[in-house]
Amino acid sequence: MIKICAIGIVTILAAVFAKSIKSEYGIYIGMAGSILLMYLGIRKFSGILDIINKCADYISIGPSYMEILIKMLGIAYIAEFASGVSRDAGYSSIASQIELIGKLSILLISTPIIEALLNTIFSFINN
Repeated sequence: MIKICAIGIVTILAAVFAKSIKSEYGIYIGMAGSILLMYLGIRKFSGILDIINKCADYISIGPSYMEILIKMLGIAYIAEFASGVSRDAGYSSIASQIELIGKLSILLISTPIIEALLNTIFSFINN
């Protein structure tokens, strides 16, 4: 975590310095740092997948539901990343749209889980 924070701080300082020379350079440095941090974050994602698979084994849910949960995590991570880069570049309206579409995508992809939950609730009520 210290390494990630150090990369973030160095990126910010370099971007601020480069922005004083030419504003586009600051954006490019910020994007490069963001991509590097995203790469480091994705490398840690395998540990999260292991934990999710262990949880799936304990509660015995189908692999299709776990696949949906992993997709939801991926959508959230990518949408947050793209939104942050857009906001840093000064395009907050585009960042808001990316966040909204990310949330709608998560809602859309989660419909099978919501349907299974409602079926379970109705089966308890009817019995």
